[in-house]
Amino acid sequence: MGLENIRIVLVRPLYGGNVGSVCRAMMNMGITDLAVVRGKWELFEDDLRKMALGAISIYEERSEWDTLAEAVADCGLVAGTSARTGFYRDHARTIRDWTPTLLDEASRGKVGIAFGPEDKGLKTEELAVCTQIVQIPSTDEYSALNLAQAVMVCCYELYTGMDVFEPSEEKSPEAPSSMRERMFLAWREALLANGFMKEDKADHMMLGLRRILSRGTLTDADTRILIGMAKQTLWCAEELEKQRGADDEM
Repeated sequence: MGLENIRIVLVRPLYGGNVGSVCRAMMNMGITDLAVVRGKWELFEDDLRKMALGAISIYEERSEWDTLAEAVADCGLVAGTSARTGFYRDHARTIRDWTPTLLDEASRGKVGIAFGPEDKGLKTEELAVCTQIVQIPSTDEYSALNLAQAVMVCCYELYTGMDVFEPSEEKSPEAPSSMRERMFLAWREALLANGFMKEDKADHMMLGLRRILSRGTLTDADTRILIGMAKQTLWCAEELEKQRGADDEM
């Protein structure tokens, strides 16, 4: 149990496009429980469906409520988002700080995360229903995030906090030293043939090439490509030299 116990609560949302984008953000991060408290988004349902795309099922399976208190009545913890500061918000912390607490509670029961309307955010009396207050770090110049962006930030932190994502792994092994030396030999021959460097400067230039190609891991596949490029460069240089010789004989 974890992300399935996270409920995203939109309080009086105004724009269908934002609600659709919220659905998409939720599905991206594996969260599917959407609750909506009295909004006007249905006036813009076409925009909602355009933005939700493949996540429209989250919207279609939403629950609707008259108050925030009703929407989170079965939730143990309720985190309310707010960009504003003040005496009743001084205990706010970032979603990253709250994530371990929220996920721990979500392993046992429902957890709600509430987002206010796009124009004014959650009211003080609505924040009073919340057990935690979340602030998303942003600049002082403009601290109010778009609703869907705020939801994505929170859902992302919760998803990554579950430590279930497995990034792609390089399938090709690192090239052995013998293969790398074959590659450098091939490039030495090619660069001499095409005139990029002269024999008396070759050692110096090749040290530079080694330095460039040693800044990251060279896999077996990478090295084979570089060897192929060197051989093709050498072939082109030799063909050009043959053409020049033929021209001189004419």
